Amino acid sequence: MDPVRQLVARSQQNDLQAFEDLITRYQDRVFTLCRQLTGNHTDAQDLSQEVFVKAYFNLASFRFEADFGTWLHRIAVNQWLNFKRKKGILASVSLDEPIHTDQGEMAREVASDTMTPEEAYEKEETRRLVHQAMQKISPEHRMVLVLREFNEMSYEDLAAVLDCSLGTVKSRLNRARQSLKEEIEKLNRVK
Repeated sequence: MDPVRQLVARSQQNDLQAFEDLITRYQDRVFTLCRQLTGNHTDAQDLSQEVFVKAYFNLASFRFEADFGTWLHRIAVNQWLNFKRKKGILASVSLDEPIHTDQGEMAREVASDTMTPEEAYEKEETRRLVHQAMQKISPEHRMVLVLREFNEMSYEDLAAVLDCSLGTVKSRLNRARQSLKEEIEKLNRVK
């Protein structure tokens, strides 16, 4: 039996240490997904915590039909949709804003020792455009793009997380990519 399956089975028997081990194993992936969905660190922390609380209270319903990580992603997506409904429009974070850490503020920088300043500027500008465009597309389109492009989730796992067919996933991805492209083009025209 694989280690994750064992941890889940033990967690279902109220073994708190096993559930803590699952959290440790998946917390970075869940947080990264939540960060990409919410667009900011604070909301991502809150959302990640809600995901694991929801997972803990619903462990009995996990039937090993899907990968545990896929199940957590599905909870994260559903919690994000609920979170979004409660908060309304999610706040976006400017790339010009400093990053707040325990040691104070840090400027956001493009770290590269091989790029010319022009290349670094172009890369940052592209990233800024994509970030702005991602905030303008529908939450459903953003969600499917984040899961596929940033988390490199397979089409099959996407279908499981989104609870739809493979054809629907491909269709949503196509529409999401087209929507993102249109928003980027609009932003480029405004410049």
